[in-house]
Amino acid sequence: MIDLDLPADAAALRAVQGERRKAAVAQALRSPFMAARLGDVDPDRVCDPERWARLPVLDKDMLRAMSAATFYNDFCIGGRSAIAEYWRSGGSTGRPLFYPRTAEDIRRGLTGFARVLDCAGFTAEDVTHLSLPLGIHPAGHLMGRAASAGQMGVVWAGGGNTLPSAAQIELIDLFRPTAWIGMASYGLQLASLAAAQGIDLSRAGIGRVLCTAEPLSGAKRAKLAAAFGAEVRDSFGMTEVMMLGCEDGMAEGFRFWSDYCFPEVVDPATMEPVAPGSPGLLLVTALVTNNATPFLRWNTGDIVTMTEGGDGTGRYGLFPLVRHTHRTAGFVKVRGVNIGFQDFEDLMFATPAVADFRVEVRFEGAADVLDLHVELAEGAKAAPLADLVRSRFEITPRVSVLDRGTIARAFEASFKPARIVDLR
Repeated sequence: MIDLDLPADAAALRAVQGERRKAAVAQALRSPFMAARLGDVDPDRVCDPERWARLPVLDKDMLRAMSAATFYNDFCIGGRSAIAEYWRSGGSTGRPLFYPRTAEDIRRGLTGFARVLDCAGFTAEDVTHLSLPLGIHPAGHLMGRAASAGQMGVVWAGGGNTLPSAAQIELIDLFRPTAWIGMASYGLQLASLAAAQGIDLSRAGIGRVLCTAEPLSGAKRAKLAAAFGAEVRDSFGMTEVMMLGCEDGMAEGFRFWSDYCFPEVVDPATMEPVAPGSPGLLLVTALVTNNATPFLRWNTGDIVTMTEGGDGTGRYGLFPLVRHTHRTAGFVKVRGVNIGFQDFEDLMFATPAVADFRVEVRFEGAADVLDLHVELAEGAKAAPLADLVRSRFEITPRVSVLDRGTIARAFEASFKPARIVDLR
């Protein structure tokens, strides 16, 4: 079993957080790159709010601008002999980064995943079908290792690129798991492909679904819950730091492990703190997984709200509550109209006629064209969809109907499949 290492109370949380913030700055000063940015900062005094706010913010573009040699020699610390693993960044755009991790980083990382499973209600009685990709991206293998350490049964299926989706459906039917873990999009793909084979996953006996690695809107959550006939919980993490938190089923949002990762919510323009509960940019400082990569005031790119914990709801109630606003989704401009990815996805998943969808934007002749490829629910018709999209976005798409399972098979090898693709 993994010790969840939970603070005893709010005072213990504040105390350990303060000591680890000081230690995080001391770790950062070991990095030539970070030391040059931090100057003569005194680690013992950084918990003063004004001094902390003067620490520079770090973002991924700064890391991507470095050569590999500069990144590993000037930003990273600890040396090659301390490295136990490398973790690949999970972003779908830009050059991927590979972060070294020490044995201590991995031990703490596993605790973060074990907390997620516990917070989401998993127990040793569960048999879990794990559909997160396995390999150099850490989410899948750390989730599986944490589940095994918690004495849960685990079917290490991996993503569709590890085990074809059709085979995963067969294993779900064979082992009758009580839980499923994966990205929400892949869960919907599995359900769509299963339906094409005449299999209803909502009758498979899965009682809980745990998602991570991508935004989970209300529409997508409802569709996933119906597809699996299960309660859906979401969890939140990032490769740069660790697994950061999970929904506890009692409050709306993620309980954020603030003893392991220090969160701030700031105005994106001024970098000044916002009022509790107001939307702002999430900055995170690694407090325990900083033995090779000293991420200090890391710009996550997520727009969130945050309120203090201590509301007394369950063993995780002392942790702050972070809610995504889903305002980080991209957009595509078609004939002068900005179409938000999240807005379009919400519209499709909230439409009962749509079982699955994919969008392609093309330039044909002298105009942009939006192609909407859909798989329809049984008995549904495509006719209203063009009007539905036009009424919301003032663009009329060309709608084509695909056989059930087509989109799932096309997405199978993708870690984070893109449902809206700009081909211009």
